[in-house]
Amino acid sequence: MTEYQTPKDRAYTDTLINSANKEAAAFLNLKHTAERTDGVIPIKYRELMSVAVALTTQCAYCIEAHITNAVQAGATREEIAETVFIAAAIRAGGAVGNGLMAMRLFEEASQVNP
Repeated sequence: MTEYQTPKDRAYTDTLINSANKEAAAFLNLKHTAERTDGVIPIKYRELMSVAVALTTQCAYCIEAHITNAVQAGATREEIAETVFIAAAIRAGGAVGNGLMAMRLFEEASQVNP
């Protein structure tokens, strides 16, 4: 294998969708609903949230799509930058939160296996 994720992979979109029609339809409906423009949350904020999630899930295609959508919805460079650092802080916070659980699990495992 010479490369992993590449924009050329988009050529397999129809193959993926056609190989799991019901699941793809459900996913695409959820995606469409989440990206609707008639919700209470304005589209720019929806897109900034989507950028943050895409950054934490590290989906390059999602990052590209939602940055483009956010810019089209009026997001500024500064808003994107703040979104990046908010996502980074929350992701790091998740590691600390899971670290607390790890400490508890260590204590529980140590009591079982002294």
